[in-house]
Amino acid sequence: MHFPSKILLIFVLLPLFSAAQTYNLVPLVTDAKTSMRGLSVVNNEIIWVSGSKGSIGKSVNGGKTWEWTKPKGYETLDFRDIQAFDDKKAIIVNAGSPAYILSTVDGGKTWIENYKNTDSAIFLDGMDFWDKQNGMVFGDPINHKMQLFRTNDGGLTWENISGNLTKEMQVGEAGFAASGTTIKTFGKGKVWVATGGSVSNIYYSDNYGKTWKVYRCPIIQGESSTGVFSIDFFDAKNGIAVGGNYLKDKDNNNSVLYTKNGGKSWIKSKVPVSGYRSGVTYIDKNICLATGTSGTDISRDGGKTWQNISDLSFNTTKAVDKSVILVGGKGNIYKLNIPL
Repeated sequence: MHFPSKILLIFVLLPLFSAAQTYNLVPLVTDAKTSMRGLSVVNNEIIWVSGSKGSIGKSVNGGKTWEWTKPKGYETLDFRDIQAFDDKKAIIVNAGSPAYILSTVDGGKTWIENYKNTDSAIFLDGMDFWDKQNGMVFGDPINHKMQLFRTNDGGLTWENISGNLTKEMQVGEAGFAASGTTIKTFGKGKVWVATGGSVSNIYYSDNYGKTWKVYRCPIIQGESSTGVFSIDFFDAKNGIAVGGNYLKDKDNNNSVLYTKNGGKSWIKSKVPVSGYRSGVTYIDKNICLATGTSGTDISRDGGKTWQNISDLSFNTTKAVDKSVILVGGKGNIYKLNIPL
């Protein structure tokens, strides 16, 4: 689903205060000439980002310095999602048609085209991997069928498994490519895919996409600009879904939910996030972060209650090994320091 970028207005190091905690958003990059939505945090040192104008960024020292590259021949693409495995191998997916999946094994110096789809209706929304070999990409429906592609060779080849999902998507239902995070893989074969628009659903498989179950998600929905924009799961049972209405990014009406049973049912947070959110990540079982174009919120009770800690604009966030990174639409990459 097409998703417009917003302009980031503020580039400052901002100390942020809660009742008992201080959170520091530290700018790592504020002037990259790209709108970033793809983010992969491998560990405390290795970070990859992807964005518009064919731009790919990589840091191997925790964000202190960055290397930037543009895959030759693909300089005009908007790479909405990236999956990195180390400082050498990464896979990127673009939004729009033609759709491409590219990979590098030399740290971004050269890129290989592993998949191309010229269907005018193709629009890939997100990607996630169970391990270095097994991964999945999903996209907006074609003839009411969600587009699903799976690899079992580390991204070298991609099989169209859309036929495995027998339930057709409703008219006006689609995915969002705001952050590449409406798909989440976990453990051996578990995967969740969230949708929005006219209706919002959670599609779940526990066998690498061979068979699927569908659960209704009671987040705000009914318009093309509403629904789930990001999901994350801490384990097979506990997960969080965020979203809202990107056209009204300060409206927090029914924009965050959490689940205790693997997505079968969802509970509204007692204290919600402060607006539309397009990225959510678990930092540990209790501490979670949600971000969007109107700000960032933190939860210390697994998503039950949230507190706003910044009004800076970002598109997505991810945390690995206590390293919490946020990226946004005006070339901004930040790190969040959290007192644990």
